[in-house]
Amino acid sequence: MSTIEITNKIVELRELENMMEELKTEIETLKDAIKREMDSRGVEELEAGQYIARFTTVVSNRLDTTALKRENNALYQRYIKQTTSRRFTISA
Repeated sequence: MSTIEITNKIVELRELENMMEELKTEIETLKDAIKREMDSRGVEELEAGQYIARFTTVVSNRLDTTALKRENNALYQRYIKQTTSRRFTISA
């Protein structure tokens, strides 16, 4: 692949990423409007035509790794696991 082809692909990628960000913003705006309406009605489930929207409260338990590290660093070190990944970035 030539440098010109790679440059063209990067330009196209940037354009598509910008479009995706715009769509994500629009999607979040629509979701927020639906959630506000559900909150104003005081419901967690709302039927709208063929769709059912749910906005429910979820409770989960998570390990507070910061507190564990502060209070018992040896135990924290014993259970941490190192992972390796690759990151793809493009900068101008």
